[in-house]
Amino acid sequence: MRYQSTRGAATEQKFSDVLLEGLAPDGGLAMPEAYPKLSPADLQRWRTLAYPELAFEVLRLFADDLPADDLRAMVRRAYTAELFGSADITPLRTLEPGLHILGLSNGPTLAFKDIAMQFLGQAFEYALERSGSTMNILGATSGDTGSSAEHAMRGKQRLSVFMLSPHGKMSPFQAAQMYSLQEPNIFNLAVRGVFDDCQDVVKVVNSDAAFKARYRIGAVNSINWARIAAQIVYYFKGYFAATRSNDEQVAFAVPSGNFGNIYAGHVARSMGLPIKRLILATNENNVLDEFFRTGVYRVRKTAEVFQTSSPSMDISKASNFERYVFDLVGRDARQLAALWRQVETTGVFDLRGTTAHAAMPATGFVSGSSSHSDRLQTIRSVYETYGEVIDTHTADGIKVGLAHREPGVPLVCLETALPAKFAETIREALGIDPERPKGFEALESLPQRVTVVDADAEAVKAFVAAHAQT
Repeated sequence: MRYQSTRGAATEQKFSDVLLEGLAPDGGLAMPEAYPKLSPADLQRWRTLAYPELAFEVLRLFADDLPADDLRAMVRRAYTAELFGSADITPLRTLEPGLHILGLSNGPTLAFKDIAMQFLGQAFEYALERSGSTMNILGATSGDTGSSAEHAMRGKQRLSVFMLSPHGKMSPFQAAQMYSLQEPNIFNLAVRGVFDDCQDVVKVVNSDAAFKARYRIGAVNSINWARIAAQIVYYFKGYFAATRSNDEQVAFAVPSGNFGNIYAGHVARSMGLPIKRLILATNENNVLDEFFRTGVYRVRKTAEVFQTSSPSMDISKASNFERYVFDLVGRDARQLAALWRQVETTGVFDLRGTTAHAAMPATGFVSGSSSHSDRLQTIRSVYETYGEVIDTHTADGIKVGLAHREPGVPLVCLETALPAKFAETIREALGIDPERPKGFEALESLPQRVTVVDADAEAVKAFVAAHAQT
């Protein structure tokens, strides 16, 4: 498997090259030159595999430069009952026949990001030990990526993590999960602004090739292809759990902020997994919903980004959306780069009337948005009807998923996080406190380590330079 950049400059790289790179040198994202294609026999063989074995089968298609025994050992260390509460790793919960929740939030930080991040931690450590080098991870989070990354990388000798988060815009639980970590290789920077400002700073720093090389800057955001590859696995697991044979189709409803989670589903579908629909759910920050309804991609300015009760989706510029558009334009890197130059200069591009727009229906995407009142109503309805307490982001996914539900097609709603992370909204919806897993009872009262900074790439570079692994 070889990789290329969405913007054309970097080609012929292997998985181990893009693993440690983050953004490509031209500012694009790593993409496999072609998606692997699965046969019916492959799907039948995979149907009964336990999660670590399924992860190995999927990941080895994308990481074929790694020795098979080493990759198998990595996934076995990443996906254990001790880390995820059961050997299922991603158990399927059936609300009623044909309506399911895929449990993705049983890892160390109670969010779906743990699934990819636990593999990424193993892969980073493996690659750095083999090369005898160190790495400084620079990332941005809207809530869950940061804690998942930090918990996966904490205490690792060859890694330091510098995580940017929007100051005052995460839930208290989310902030405490990150800021309470005391390991010396973890650095939290709270940025005065919104998530898009954090993400923009990360991209500016990555575009400084000399700085990136000197301080060996890596990425854990879903711009890192390894995270996408690891997320593909649970689409297969969810499909097999929700069906009895590979002749059936399913729909996946996915809350989407940075487009990485649902893009992994797009890759799984492109590989041959029988997904009829990928149902994208946004909150009030509905840039992606607007695109799939109209063909117009219009990012919002910082002042136009809403602070909502599903804060991990308070995003206007979805990084992985570039990968999807790359496919839409026939993998034409020049055309893709031109579209993103339009975004940088005008904040918008319009695909209406183009072959790319005509290609959209065949990719299986439909979309919708959800508001705070929708979230409250969905949380109440799911609790009253099924006895399940769901978090705010999962509520967005279920609300939009039900709006697009089709008779005879199982609907699998991807869980985003456990409701304990968003207690204020759960109390508003249900009048009760969500259950806290053991060990999280007094999280917000722990001492916190965080540095507040402006949304300024030079200030962040100076902080990294002063604290980086050398």
